[in-house]
Amino acid sequence: MTGTGRRGLAIIGGGKIGEALLSGLIRRGGPDGILVCERSPERAAQLAERYGVPAVELADAAARARVLLLAVKPQDIDVLLARLAGVVDEGHLVVSVAAGVPTTRIEAALPPGTPVVRVMPNTPALVDEGMSVLSAGSNAGEPHLDEAEALLAAVGRVRRVPESQQDAVTALSGSGPAYFFYLVEAMIDAGILLGLPRTLAADLVVQTALGAAVMMRDSGEHPVQLREAVSSPGGTTVAAIRELERHGVRAALMAAIEAAHARSEELGRDSS
Repeated sequence: MTGTGRRGLAIIGGGKIGEALLSGLIRRGGPDGILVCERSPERAAQLAERYGVPAVELADAAARARVLLLAVKPQDIDVLLARLAGVVDEGHLVVSVAAGVPTTRIEAALPPGTPVVRVMPNTPALVDEGMSVLSAGSNAGEPHLDEAEALLAAVGRVRRVPESQQDAVTALSGSGPAYFFYLVEAMIDAGILLGLPRTLAADLVVQTALGAAVMMRDSGEHPVQLREAVSSPGGTTVAAIRELERHGVRAALMAAIEAAHARSEELGRDSS
Protein backbone atom coordinates (compact mmCIF):
# COMPACT_ATOMS: atom_id res chain seq x y z
CA MET A 1 0.00 0.00 0.00
CA THR A 2 1.72 3.15 -1.21
CA GLY A 3 0.70 6.48 0.35
CA THR A 4 0.13 9.02 -2.42
CA GLY A 5 -0.70 11.96 -0.15
CA ARG A 6 2.69 12.10 1.56
CA ARG A 7 5.01 15.02 1.01
CA GLY A 8 7.93 16.64 2.70
CA LEU A 9 10.70 15.34 4.90
CA ALA A 10 10.99 13.69 8.30
CA ILE A 11 14.35 13.79 10.05
CA ILE A 12 14.54 10.78 12.34
CA GLY A 13 17.17 11.33 15.00
CA GLY A 14 18.01 14.66 16.57
CA GLY A 15 21.73 14.33 17.24
CA LYS A 16 24.45 16.60 15.84
CA ILE A 17 24.07 15.54 12.21
CA GLY A 18 20.29 15.43 12.37
CA GLU A 19 20.19 18.93 13.83
CA ALA A 20 22.78 20.20 11.35
CA LEU A 21 20.66 19.05 8.43
CA LEU A 22 17.49 20.37 10.04
CA SER A 23 18.98 23.81 10.65
CA GLY A 24 20.52 24.02 7.18
CA LEU A 25 17.30 23.07 5.42
CA ILE A 26 15.36 25.63 7.43
CA ARG A 27 17.91 28.35 6.69
CA ARG A 28 17.55 27.59 3.00
CA GLY A 29 13.81 27.17 2.66
CA GLY A 30 12.02 27.55 5.97
CA PRO A 31 10.34 24.93 8.16
CA ASP A 32 7.35 24.09 5.94
CA GLY A 33 7.04 20.38 5.19
CA ILE A 34 9.73 19.32 7.68
CA LEU A 35 9.06 17.03 10.63
CA VAL A 36 11.40 15.79 13.32
CA CYS A 37 11.22 12.44 15.11
CA GLU A 38 13.36 11.93 18.21
CA ARG A 39 13.03 9.18 20.82
CA SER A 40 13.95 11.50 23.71
CA PRO A 41 10.87 13.61 24.54
CA GLU A 42 13.05 16.37 26.01
CA ARG A 43 15.25 16.56 22.92
CA ALA A 44 12.21 16.43 20.61
CA ALA A 45 10.62 19.34 22.44
CA GLN A 46 13.89 21.28 22.30
CA LEU A 47 14.21 20.85 18.53
CA ALA A 48 10.55 21.68 17.93
CA GLU A 49 10.85 24.90 19.91
CA ARG A 50 14.22 25.89 18.44
CA TYR A 51 13.29 25.36 14.78
CA GLY A 52 9.51 25.69 14.71
CA VAL A 53 8.85 22.22 13.29
CA PRO A 54 6.45 19.53 14.54
CA ALA A 55 7.95 16.74 16.64
CA VAL A 56 6.05 13.54 15.86
CA GLU A 57 6.08 9.83 16.54
CA LEU A 58 7.68 7.46 14.03
CA ALA A 59 4.45 6.11 12.57
CA ASP A 60 3.11 9.64 12.13
CA ALA A 61 6.36 10.71 10.45
CA ALA A 62 6.10 7.86 7.93
CA ALA A 63 2.43 8.60 7.28
CA ARG A 64 3.01 12.30 6.61
CA ALA A 65 6.48 12.49 4.99
CA ARG A 66 7.66 10.88 1.76
CA VAL A 67 11.40 11.29 2.46
CA LEU A 68 12.66 9.74 5.69
CA LEU A 69 16.15 10.80 6.70
CA LEU A 70 17.63 8.33 9.19
CA ALA A 71 20.10 10.25 11.36
CA VAL A 72 20.69 7.78 14.19
CA LYS A 73 23.89 6.19 15.44
CA PRO A 74 24.95 2.95 13.70
CA GLN A 75 24.35 0.92 16.86
CA ASP A 76 20.73 2.13 16.92
CA ILE A 77 19.90 1.48 13.27
CA ASP A 78 18.58 -2.08 13.62
CA VAL A 79 16.04 -1.13 16.29
CA LEU A 80 14.87 1.79 14.15
CA LEU A 81 14.59 -0.35 11.01
CA ALA A 82 12.51 -2.94 12.88
CA ARG A 83 10.09 -0.18 13.85
CA LEU A 84 10.08 1.30 10.34
CA ALA A 85 9.40 -1.99 8.59
CA GLY A 86 5.68 -1.84 9.25
CA VAL A 87 5.16 1.79 8.29
CA VAL A 88 7.22 2.36 5.12
CA ASP A 89 6.68 1.23 1.52
CA GLU A 90 8.14 1.71 -1.95
CA GLY A 91 6.55 5.16 -2.12
CA HIS A 92 9.02 6.44 0.48
CA LEU A 93 12.60 7.48 -0.10
CA VAL A 94 14.81 6.41 2.81
CA VAL A 95 18.02 8.44 3.15
CA SER A 96 20.44 7.07 5.75
CA VAL A 97 23.34 8.97 7.29
CA ALA A 98 24.19 6.16 9.74
CA ALA A 99 27.97 5.71 9.44
CA GLY A 100 29.12 2.40 8.02
CA VAL A 101 25.66 0.89 7.52
CA PRO A 102 25.30 -0.54 3.97
CA THR A 103 22.15 -0.15 1.91
CA THR A 104 21.78 -3.94 1.71
CA ARG A 105 21.35 -4.08 5.47
CA ILE A 106 18.68 -1.36 5.38
CA GLU A 107 16.89 -2.85 2.38
CA ALA A 108 16.77 -6.30 3.98
CA ALA A 109 14.90 -4.87 6.97
CA LEU A 110 12.36 -2.85 4.96
CA PRO A 111 9.59 -3.89 2.55
CA PRO A 112 10.77 -5.03 -0.91
CA GLY A 113 11.25 -2.20 -3.38
CA THR A 114 11.89 0.54 -0.82
CA PRO A 115 14.44 2.96 -2.34
CA VAL A 116 17.42 3.66 -0.08
CA VAL A 117 20.22 6.20 -0.48
CA ARG A 118 23.24 6.04 1.81
CA VAL A 119 24.94 9.30 2.74
CA MET A 120 28.14 10.12 4.61
CA PRO A 121 27.93 13.75 5.78
CA ASN A 122 30.20 15.53 8.25
CA THR A 123 29.78 18.04 11.05
CA PRO A 124 30.76 21.22 9.12
CA ALA A 125 27.21 20.90 7.81
CA LEU A 126 26.45 22.88 10.98
CA VAL A 127 27.94 25.95 9.25
CA ASP A 128 26.78 25.05 5.71
CA GLU A 129 30.27 23.84 4.75
CA GLY A 130 29.63 20.12 4.96
CA MET A 131 30.92 17.43 2.63
CA SER A 132 28.24 14.83 1.90
CA VAL A 133 28.87 11.75 -0.23
CA LEU A 134 25.99 9.55 -1.38
CA SER A 135 25.43 6.16 -2.94
CA ALA A 136 22.31 4.48 -4.31
CA GLY A 137 20.89 1.23 -3.04
CA SER A 138 19.53 -1.40 -5.43
CA ASN A 139 16.07 0.18 -5.60
CA ALA A 140 17.18 3.81 -5.91
CA GLY A 141 17.52 5.42 -9.32
CA GLU A 142 18.80 8.76 -10.61
CA PRO A 143 15.68 10.66 -9.48
CA HIS A 144 16.23 9.41 -5.94
CA LEU A 145 19.90 10.43 -6.04
CA ASP A 146 18.93 13.84 -7.41
CA GLU A 147 16.45 14.31 -4.58
CA ALA A 148 18.95 13.27 -1.92
CA GLU A 149 21.61 15.50 -3.45
CA ALA A 150 19.29 18.52 -3.41
CA LEU A 151 18.56 17.78 0.24
CA LEU A 152 22.21 17.61 1.27
CA ALA A 153 23.24 20.59 -0.87
CA ALA A 154 21.50 22.78 1.73
CA VAL A 155 24.46 22.27 4.06
CA GLY A 156 27.48 22.09 1.75
CA ARG A 157 28.95 20.19 -1.16
CA VAL A 158 27.78 16.79 -2.42
CA ARG A 159 29.52 14.02 -4.35
CA ARG A 160 28.35 10.60 -5.57
CA VAL A 161 30.40 7.41 -5.31
CA PRO A 162 29.86 3.66 -5.69
CA GLU A 163 28.88 2.27 -2.31
CA SER A 164 32.06 0.20 -2.20
CA GLN A 165 33.93 3.48 -1.57
CA GLN A 166 31.76 4.66 1.33
CA ASP A 167 33.93 3.23 4.12
CA ALA A 168 36.91 5.13 2.69
CA VAL A 169 34.77 8.27 2.48
CA THR A 170 33.76 7.82 6.12
CA ALA A 171 37.40 7.57 7.16
CA LEU A 172 38.48 10.57 5.10
CA SER A 173 35.74 13.21 5.22
CA GLY A 174 33.25 11.78 7.71
CA SER A 175 35.83 11.61 10.49
CA GLY A 176 38.06 14.19 8.81
CA PRO A 177 37.01 17.29 10.77
CA ALA A 178 38.31 15.68 13.97
CA TYR A 179 41.78 15.31 12.43
CA PHE A 180 41.90 19.04 11.65
CA PHE A 181 40.61 19.94 15.13
CA TYR A 182 43.32 17.73 16.60
CA LEU A 183 46.01 19.46 14.52
CA VAL A 184 44.72 22.92 15.40
CA GLU A 185 44.63 21.96 19.10
CA ALA A 186 48.30 20.92 18.92
CA MET A 187 49.29 24.13 17.10
CA ILE A 188 47.50 26.28 19.69
CA ASP A 189 49.30 24.41 22.48
CA ALA A 190 52.59 25.05 20.69
CA GLY A 191 51.81 28.77 20.53
CA ILE A 192 51.14 28.81 24.27
CA LEU A 193 54.41 26.94 24.87
CA LEU A 194 56.16 29.69 22.91
CA GLY A 195 54.67 32.37 25.15
CA LEU A 196 51.55 33.52 23.30
CA PRO A 197 48.25 34.03 25.11
CA ARG A 198 45.75 31.25 24.38
CA THR A 199 43.21 33.55 22.71
CA LEU A 200 45.85 35.03 20.41
CA ALA A 201 47.27 31.61 19.55
CA ALA A 202 43.76 30.35 18.74
CA ASP A 203 42.99 33.36 16.53
CA LEU A 204 46.26 32.93 14.63
CA VAL A 205 45.84 29.21 14.04
CA VAL A 206 42.13 29.20 13.20
CA GLN A 207 42.41 32.02 10.67
CA THR A 208 45.49 30.39 9.17
CA ALA A 209 43.60 27.10 8.83
CA LEU A 210 40.65 28.87 7.21
CA GLY A 211 42.85 30.75 4.77
CA ALA A 212 44.80 27.63 3.85
CA ALA A 213 41.57 25.72 3.21
CA VAL A 214 40.22 28.44 0.93
CA MET A 215 43.52 28.54 -0.98
CA MET A 216 43.41 24.77 -1.52
CA ARG A 217 39.81 24.96 -2.68
CA ASP A 218 40.06 27.99 -4.94
CA SER A 219 43.63 28.23 -6.26
CA GLY A 220 43.60 25.13 -8.45
CA GLU A 221 47.08 24.27 -7.20
CA HIS A 222 48.12 20.98 -5.62
CA PRO A 223 48.77 21.11 -1.85
CA VAL A 224 52.42 20.30 -2.54
CA GLN A 225 52.73 23.42 -4.70
CA LEU A 226 51.09 25.55 -2.04
CA ARG A 227 53.35 24.13 0.66
CA GLU A 228 56.46 24.68 -1.41
CA ALA A 229 55.46 28.30 -2.00
CA VAL A 230 55.71 28.87 1.77
CA SER A 231 58.93 26.87 2.16
CA SER A 232 61.90 29.14 1.51
CA PRO A 233 65.26 27.29 1.31
CA GLY A 234 66.82 27.13 4.75
CA GLY A 235 63.86 28.91 6.31
CA THR A 236 61.55 28.33 9.25
CA THR A 237 58.92 26.33 7.33
CA VAL A 238 61.48 23.85 5.99
CA ALA A 239 62.80 23.34 9.52
CA ALA A 240 59.28 22.64 10.76
CA ILE A 241 58.42 20.24 7.92
CA ARG A 242 61.67 18.35 8.53
CA GLU A 243 60.60 17.77 12.15
CA LEU A 244 57.15 16.58 11.06
CA GLU A 245 58.75 14.06 8.71
CA ARG A 246 61.28 12.99 11.35
CA HIS A 247 58.45 12.21 13.76
CA GLY A 248 56.49 10.28 11.14
CA VAL A 249 53.46 12.56 11.14
CA ARG A 250 52.51 11.68 7.56
CA ALA A 251 52.69 7.94 8.24
CA ALA A 252 50.77 8.35 11.50
CA LEU A 253 47.96 10.24 9.75
CA MET A 254 47.68 7.62 7.03
CA ALA A 255 47.56 4.87 9.67
CA ALA A 256 44.86 6.76 11.56
CA ILE A 257 42.68 7.03 8.47
CA GLU A 258 43.20 3.33 7.75
CA ALA A 259 42.05 2.58 11.32
CA ALA A 260 38.93 4.70 10.79
CA HIS A 261 38.24 2.79 7.57
CA ALA A 262 38.51 -0.54 9.36
CA ARG A 263 36.17 0.66 12.10
CA SER A 264 33.64 1.84 9.51
CA GLU A 265 33.64 -1.64 8.00
CA GLU A 266 33.07 -3.15 11.47
CA LEU A 267 30.13 -0.82 12.15
CA GLY A 268 28.52 -1.92 8.89
CA ARG A 269 28.40 -5.57 9.83
CA ASP A 270 25.34 -7.05 11.43
CA SER A 271 25.41 -6.70 15.18
CA SER A 272 24.26 -10.27 15.63
